Amino acid sequence: HVQLAESGGGSVQAGGSLRLTCAASGDSDNTDCMAWFRQTPGREREEVAAITTDGKTRYTDSAKGRFTISRDNANNTLFLQMNNLKPDDTAMYYCAADGRWIGCPHVSANFAYWGQGTQVTVSS
Repeated sequence: HVQLAESGGGSVQAGGSLRLTCAASGDSDNTDCMAWFRQTPGREREEVAAITTDGKTRYTDSAKGRFTISRDNANNTLFLQMNNLKPDDTAMYYCAADGRWIGCPHVSANFAYWGQGTQVTVSS
């Protein structure tokens, strides 16, 4: 079992930066893939970025060039550096993890572990 705890959200103006952190505790074998998702009311949860233990990454198109996902495997911690934030980035951001697959799953339902979320609000 894995517990995930996000931090680092907040309110910023457009063009600003935030760094999200997700601390994982429990069975590290279940964190081979870790990812950031975001969700706004009335919309489906969207994957923002994902990373494997060996550093393979992927990003949604809107995050490419602005966001960087990274992880500290020794401390089982996930990060999301978000630069040049836009009002459309406003959402609840969730950390997710899973270790059952080769690579990262492509469907949010295939992530077994989720954090409680941290709110990011970007004003224009």
